[in-house]
Amino acid sequence: MSDRLIYLPLGGAGEIGMNAYVYGYGPKGKERLIAIDLGVTFPDMDSTPGVDLIMADLSWLEKNADRIEAIFITHAHEDHIGALPHLWPKLKKPVYARRFTGRIGQMKLEEAGIASDCLRIVRPRPEVIEAGPFKVQFVPLSHSIPESSALVIDTPAGRIVHSGDFKLDGNPVVGEPFDAELWHQIANEGDGVKVLTCDSTNVFSPNPGKSEATLVEPLRELIAGRKGMVVATTFASNVARVKTLTEAAKAAGRSVCLLGRAMKKMVTAATETAVLTGMPGTISAEEAAECPRENLMLIVTGSQGERRAATAQLSRGRYLGLEMKAGDTFLFSSRVIPGNERGVIRIINAFSEMGVDVVEDHNGQYHASGHANRPDLEAVHDLLKPKILIPMHGEHRHLREHARIGAEKGLASIVAVNGTMIDITGNAPSIAEYIEAGRTYLDGSVLIGAMDGVVRDRIRMALNGHILITTIIDEDDQPLGDAWVEMMGLPETGRSGAALADKIEDELAEFLENAPDKVVASDPKMDEAMRRIARQVAMEEVGKKPEVTIVVSRLMAD
Repeated sequence: MSDRLIYLPLGGAGEIGMNAYVYGYGPKGKERLIAIDLGVTFPDMDSTPGVDLIMADLSWLEKNADRIEAIFITHAHEDHIGALPHLWPKLKKPVYARRFTGRIGQMKLEEAGIASDCLRIVRPRPEVIEAGPFKVQFVPLSHSIPESSALVIDTPAGRIVHSGDFKLDGNPVVGEPFDAELWHQIANEGDGVKVLTCDSTNVFSPNPGKSEATLVEPLRELIAGRKGMVVATTFASNVARVKTLTEAAKAAGRSVCLLGRAMKKMVTAATETAVLTGMPGTISAEEAAECPRENLMLIVTGSQGERRAATAQLSRGRYLGLEMKAGDTFLFSSRVIPGNERGVIRIINAFSEMGVDVVEDHNGQYHASGHANRPDLEAVHDLLKPKILIPMHGEHRHLREHARIGAEKGLASIVAVNGTMIDITGNAPSIAEYIEAGRTYLDGSVLIGAMDGVVRDRIRMALNGHILITTIIDEDDQPLGDAWVEMMGLPETGRSGAALADKIEDELAEFLENAPDKVVASDPKMDEAMRRIARQVAMEEVGKKPEVTIVVSRLMAD
């Protein structure tokens, strides 16, 4: 039986977020496996109400856990590491990461009560991690978080470069710059690069990406020219931006206070692991409350409109003794991720009502993306000269466009969305099989499947309300009094002007009075009949078909 090399995305292909990828090498169905990244995406009230986090369904990987050699984490963004404490217990394999990423992973595991001894902290290339038939190197890349790394994966069938998230930035302020010479070496070693599995996020952006360093002067000028308190929000993980904002505030004679648990955690981890140096000192929220407004700057979490983050809290009033006032300035040093627009606009309007000046980043003065734009992606194609290009980290339209660009340059390419296992053994990729690739929800403190029905029922109740009907049946299988109705999420009165609960109870009373003995004696038949009556009355009165729960209590003879 000949060996084959496979690639399987379980999350992050056909969407932005929730990254989880698998590579395998060996006999068909018995390949030794490595997993790359265990990330999350975030819920919304329309499709996943009440859910805390969304992550890939690893059922296939769990079934094949005895074949897994290791897990590799490319960087510490939530969409790459956020599911580690939730999904690692299903796999229980060594986790390899660089020191900053590992520190974030350690904090996550320990917060979840999981020992962090599964983590292996590794150095970048030339260090090699051997994992079964795979030899893996972490190669530094610039991104919007420190120590982001691509993975160079050598296999008996050829070299794979898994890009992770990256941009071509020669001066990222914090973290390592993109080193073209290093990648030239990687491209020309041995037989070269067989497969490039590549970030596709900004494939539709036509201009070369901007360096983080280009933001320094615009931010200094903005902050120096403002009166009142200045507040800026950015991604908590963008340690370079936090440093730039802090330095700009200090240059303008302002004290700086960091607000938000995630931001403090990132800065602490970056400082502890020495990837962040020269960071100016900051003050506590208590000290900030005593500081003159014109001498104060806050750097806060919540750039995507998250309801519990510091930005949203300030837009609703006071937060830790601090509040926005007329004449203050609020800066969004970030871009809005598609899907988060409504929450951000709500916050902007709330600040506007307070008289706060909101500065957004429409022209790229105050934010630089962490992902490679189209010309940068093409430059990487030319630099690495892969035989096969597999787009990842993007919605379907991103993957398709990236594959088209590669095909125009003569690269064998394929669009592989979550659950599509690709055979990359030969010189052209082909679909090997399809795997069920669903989603797992963190709902409170419990993991549930997307198809379990929990969220579906929650949505139904949110849309149509809920009715609880209780009735008592005596030991002779006769109704004991009338049924009573309790409602949630429904109008109290309907078209007739009568109380909806009373109308339903009246109809149920008539049913119970005339119901045949065989119906009253059967819980399933009682449930079906009473449910039908309640929904029919509700539809006639208020135009809704609510969820209905029937409780039949039966008295037992002594």
